[in-house]
Amino acid sequence: MTVNEFDAYRIFKDDEKIEGRLVKATLDELSPGDVVIKAAYSSVNYKDALAGTGTGKILHRFPLIGGIDVAGSVVSSADQAFQEGDEVLVTGYDLSVSHDGGYAEYVRMPAEWVVPIPTGLNAFDAMAIGTAGFTAALSVVRMEANGLSPGNGPVIVTGATGGVGSIAIDLLATLGYDVTALTGKDGEHDYLRSLGAKEVLSRHELEMGTRPLEKSTWAGAVDPVGGDVLAWLTRTMKHGGSIASLGLTAGVNLNTTVLPFILRGVNLLGIDSAMCPMDRRKEVWRRLATDMKPTHLPTVAREVTLSGLPDAFATLLKGEARGRTVVKIA
Repeated sequence: MTVNEFDAYRIFKDDEKIEGRLVKATLDELSPGDVVIKAAYSSVNYKDALAGTGTGKILHRFPLIGGIDVAGSVVSSADQAFQEGDEVLVTGYDLSVSHDGGYAEYVRMPAEWVVPIPTGLNAFDAMAIGTAGFTAALSVVRMEANGLSPGNGPVIVTGATGGVGSIAIDLLATLGYDVTALTGKDGEHDYLRSLGAKEVLSRHELEMGTRPLEKSTWAGAVDPVGGDVLAWLTRTMKHGGSIASLGLTAGVNLNTTVLPFILRGVNLLGIDSAMCPMDRRKEVWRRLATDMKPTHLPTVAREVTLSGLPDAFATLLKGEARGRTVVKIA
């Protein structure tokens, strides 16, 4: 296969300053792998913004092509599991950590990282979901495995206007749950209701209380926020309720007591989507294409090109992003 130079967004470290820029790349420069994919779309996640700006210590080597997500079609494969023309996606693993990521017209990946795009989704859908939406779906699957069902009571989604939150509301409502959205953006209540939130709470008006146990309210929670919000969730869960903890935008510390866990049997579930085993990964994507398929992706997602990445990173880090940002590669 002959491929000329192509566009890529590569992250450099020069004299301790980390920044990304649009460059020309070749296949020979890419990290090793069995499968070469012509990328159609990628996406912007919080981790991408941290990596691309140097705000977080994400990359293990430099330079490196950014992007922890990619979707497109196979152009060559040394693994018989994939054939030319197959529509595939890759999320997580070591993409944009120690392996060149998805912000390039061509990417090369280990075959064991590659997931066929299931029937019911296309490349744009897969990246409108991306790592954020996959993590939201994995959270729901884990909570279901711990007894969550629509009849148990309301499920709260924190950080509701973000990528994880927006997709979580959409797919939970699709599954028949009564969803409450918690947000600090008081101008976005109509947006959250349009995704399926039955109730919207303002973070600015939230009374968290100080007791070890507060009013028993939530059957489940999807929390990409952490910090004081996560501590409040532990105190307000119903008996046997589950919290999917998957983010840290409000901080890494958790100040709580053991009482919610030993008196109400609360489940605190850590969600790691990057290294999710392949069998579970494929099953979650299958559900994202069937009974759990989000129905508001055109509302949730906006589209940028590779040249628009710096602005997208800045918007996300300032807390001004809404929903998902899809990166059109081709």
